Amino acid sequence: MVSLRPSENDPLIPRGSPPLTNNHEVPKSADLRRPASGPLEISRSTRYGILAGIWIANFLSTLNQTLVPTMLPSISSEFNQSNQASWLGTSYLLATCTFTPLYGRLCNVLGRKGAHQTALTFTGLGILLCGFSRNMETLILARFLSGIGGGGLLTTSSIVVSDMYSMRSRGLTQSIASIFGGMGLGFGGPFGGIITDWLGWRWAFLLQLPLFFISFGLTSYNLCYVTPGKGKSAKEVLKRIDYGGSFSLLLTVGSILLFLSARYNEGLPWSNTMVIVSLVTASISCVAFFIMELFVAREPVLAPFLLKQKIPVLVGMSNFLVASCNFSIIYFFPMWFQVVLLTNASTAGLHLVPNSVGLSLGSVFAGYMMHKTGKYKMINAVFGCLPFISTVMIASLREDSGPYLSWLCIAPLGFGNAVVLQTMLIALLVRLPESQMAVGTGFGQLFRGIGQVGGVAISSALFQAKLDTELRRRIHRPDAEELILKIRQSARLVNTLPLDLRKKAQESYAVSINAVFVFAACCTMLAYLVRVPIPDKDLDSQPKQQDAAPAEESGPSSLAPSINDPFIDSPDEAVENEDDDGQHILPGAVPHRRLSAFESVDSVMDLESDLVGESARKTGAHSSPRKNRTTKIDK
Repeated sequence: MVSLRPSENDPLIPRGSPPLTNNHEVPKSADLRRPASGPLEISRSTRYGILAGIWIANFLSTLNQTLVPTMLPSISSEFNQSNQASWLGTSYLLATCTFTPLYGRLCNVLGRKGAHQTALTFTGLGILLCGFSRNMETLILARFLSGIGGGGLLTTSSIVVSDMYSMRSRGLTQSIASIFGGMGLGFGGPFGGIITDWLGWRWAFLLQLPLFFISFGLTSYNLCYVTPGKGKSAKEVLKRIDYGGSFSLLLTVGSILLFLSARYNEGLPWSNTMVIVSLVTASISCVAFFIMELFVAREPVLAPFLLKQKIPVLVGMSNFLVASCNFSIIYFFPMWFQVVLLTNASTAGLHLVPNSVGLSLGSVFAGYMMHKTGKYKMINAVFGCLPFISTVMIASLREDSGPYLSWLCIAPLGFGNAVVLQTMLIALLVRLPESQMAVGTGFGQLFRGIGQVGGVAISSALFQAKLDTELRRRIHRPDAEELILKIRQSARLVNTLPLDLRKKAQESYAVSINAVFVFAACCTMLAYLVRVPIPDKDLDSQPKQQDAAPAEESGPSSLAPSINDPFIDSPDEAVENEDDDGQHILPGAVPHRRLSAFESVDSVMDLESDLVGESARKTGAHSSPRKNRTTKIDK
């Protein structure tokens, strides 16, 4: 007969009971009546419901990145501000690259569900305002608002997938997620063009709203798993957000965009006040950003410790150049057919479909190969050259180019860049412990976001400067100055010009767009050269996350890898375990500054607020340590 009487061998705190807090009190927010499931313990149907919700949101986010290019002639002609049309793309991407890093911390404060639905709300509200905008300024502001949430959707979905899958399965899962992203990038142009021709450009925004409600409903019902770690109040976590770094980054990128727009899109002279002020502001805020990140911010957005390692820096540079190439092509490829060949918006947008197909196939291919072989370098080296081949073919387009070249030249770009982005993400994450996955993800996305903004802004400035030069070289008449300005402000005006002037305008547009394609080719070639030194690494070698231990038992702080850390390929890449003053951290000591805004002091994700996210846990009663990460893709 088994005795139920406790003995001296029984633990003081029974297994499964909530741990005591620092004040030795059970948190009031702990819900002991509701059984909690970790990300590895949820059912298959729940997991698929979560993936469906976040992947629909991914589709909407990427769709809005490429929705505008085929709509630009219609929008700019309605508002008669074609030279400001590039802001419709750059405002969205500016908000995306600036606010994306903050969502790693919001995942801690609001929970995975709360952060994801916050991003979804911003995006949906911005889309709604876009559909009802009555002037260019309001439309640009609405695009910025939707961009605040757009980047967050990609970040939160990446974190959720990292919660639910192992490193090897994660590559395949992320590749499936990239299908939805690829569909959004590829079908944004055709969708915008077709809807613009049929119903008007406003409906291209408004017709997206039902999908927002579907995504919101799926995540509300399914995204309720809990995450392990110590509980932190929302107030404590919000204090650690790098507001100074985020604001200085926004001011830096925004000022650069304003400078490029004033100097090249508007054609203002160097002595103009707007040009001088924007350039000076960009320089000062850029210096302020690096000072904040390197010396001031408690949890910097940039993750400076990764800048000391070769592989993250190379991956960041590759992401920047690949994104610059992608968005230079996506924003100007449809314009070639609309202005040079005088096709309608629907036909111009459909020319982006091969890019979408290539993105989807490349993502699945890269994910499958990495899942099958556990390697990534060979497929990157072989298929990473396809974007350069594609951009060279695109740059060779002429008015008499055959249908095969004009329709298929963009397909290798999508396939090759999908392979590159998938393999580079895994190449970065496989060298980090699981406690730093969000750090690595945010680091790569930050460079990718800046590259997207830079690609649109630089290519637009290059295009406008070249177009102005070409038009002035060809048009010589008394009203040439006024006519050139009108042609630059309204692309649709080209089709209404007299035959002789129309031919000159088409030639000017063709040369200017071709200059953008050459710029994209240079970016993708440089990106390939940057990736060559990145070594291969077995994906099965990723060590597992260790259970969080008390400070007095955990030894030196685990915030920075040591020279003997198995995540580091060589001692040169190791980050010494020192504080800001270069002093070694004693066992149990807490460093003054942490890796980035994505990293918690406990080397695990902080628990979220139980008031909003519903995916938080203040107790360890149902904790699911991530020490058995062998979940299959179809679990």
